[in-house]
Amino acid sequence: MPGARLDAVGIVVADLKRSVDFYRALGISFPAGSEESEHGHAEVELGNGLRLMLDTEGSIKEFDPDWERGSGQSGASLAFRCTTPSEVDEAYARALAAGGRSHKAPWDAFWGQRYAQVRDPDGNPVDLYANLQGEG
Repeated sequence: MPGARLDAVGIVVADLKRSVDFYRALGISFPAGSEESEHGHAEVELGNGLRLMLDTEGSIKEFDPDWERGSGQSGASLAFRCTTPSEVDEAYARALAAGGRSHKAPWDAFWGQRYAQVRDPDGNPVDLYANLQGEG
């Protein structure tokens, strides 16, 4: 089908180093030095045809001087599939240690997954999950 295709997911962040460190703790392999970008931009190929891009508020304001961070809760989130239920707990602990904050501690959800919700250092929702029966 011709036309546009989803190529990247972008997140606006206050502190590039803090955010790169947070997403590295969840297994995103940003290239070395990404957190030191003079342009306030870091990106990584996720290996599935998508890129994750982080841009500082300052870099966004360079081309959109009227940009302001919205208030309220974002309608978008990133979701990380873990292999096992215990990996959800481990990823949750790493996320908190890397500057995230808890929204919902890991629990066994009625739909058959171990699930947890955190907020990245800028308050963006991040979900962690695995099937209760392991991989799948």
